[in-house]
Amino acid sequence: MENIPKIPIGDWVNELIIFVQSNFAGFFGVVRTVIEALVEGLRDGILFLPPVLFIAFTMVLVFLITNRRIALGAGLGLFLLLNLGLWEASMNTLSLVLTATFLALLFGIPFGILTAWSEAAHKCTMPVLDLMQTMPPFVYLVPAVILFKIGVVPALIATVVFAMPPVIRLTGLGIRQVPGELLEAAEAFGSTKIQKLVKIQLPLALPTIMAGINQCIMLSLSMVVIAAMIGAGGLGGEVLRGLQRLDIPTGFEGGLAIVIIAIILDRVTQNLGKGKRTRAAH
Repeated sequence: MENIPKIPIGDWVNELIIFVQSNFAGFFGVVRTVIEALVEGLRDGILFLPPVLFIAFTMVLVFLITNRRIALGAGLGLFLLLNLGLWEASMNTLSLVLTATFLALLFGIPFGILTAWSEAAHKCTMPVLDLMQTMPPFVYLVPAVILFKIGVVPALIATVVFAMPPVIRLTGLGIRQVPGELLEAAEAFGSTKIQKLVKIQLPLALPTIMAGINQCIMLSLSMVVIAAMIGAGGLGGEVLRGLQRLDIPTGFEGGLAIVIIAIILDRVTQNLGKGKRTRAAH
C-alpha cells in the first residue's frame, strides 16, 4: 500500500475553493451583504421591543399555538434569560437560528419537492444529503470562512448546510406518501401538476414537513457553539468563553439559555405539526 500514490482529494477541494474565491468574489460579497442585513434586521427588530413586551407577545403566541402550560413555561424561561443578563446574546442566537431556518426552508423545500417528483433526482440527492449530515460540522467552517471572512455570515452558511438535509428528506418523504388514488382523482378532474402539489400533496405532507422543520431548528441550535468559534457571538460565545476560561458559571448559564430557547421552539413546532395532522385527518 505504501507504493500506491495518494489520491489528492483535499488538494482538489482546495483548488476548487481558490477558483471560486478568485472568480466569484463579487457574488459572495453580495451574498454576505444580504445575509448580514437579514440577521441584523431581525436582531434589531427583536431588540427594539422592550424585553417584557417581547416576553408577553411570545407567551400569547405560544398559547395560541400550544396551550397554557407551555406558554407559561416559555414566559418563565425568557424571564430567566433576562434575569441572567443573557437577553441580548439570546436574541442574537435566536435571530441567527431563525434566519438559518428560513434559508434552509427556502432552498430545502423546493429540493424536497424535486426529489419527490423525480426518481433520478432522489437517487442523486440522497448520497449528497448523507455526506452533509455525516461530515463533521467543523469541516464546513474552513471554506465558509475563506469565502465569507470571519463573522456571522460564514457561521450562518455552515449552519444552513448542516441543518438543511432533514427538510429535504422529510419534504420528499411526505409528498411521496400521499395516496396515489387522490392524485389520480385530481388528474381525472383536470388538475395540473402544480395544482395537485398546492391543493393535495403539500397539505397532506405538511405534518411530515413540520417534523423536518423541527429537526432543522434543533440542528441549527446545535451549531450555535461551533459557529461562535468564527465570530457568530450570541449564546455560543458565552459557552465558548466559559470553556476557554474554565469558567463554570458562564458556560453553564450560556448552555442553559440555549436549552431554554430549544425547548420553546421545539414545543411550538411540534404542536404546529400536530395541529396540521389533526386538520388533515378531518
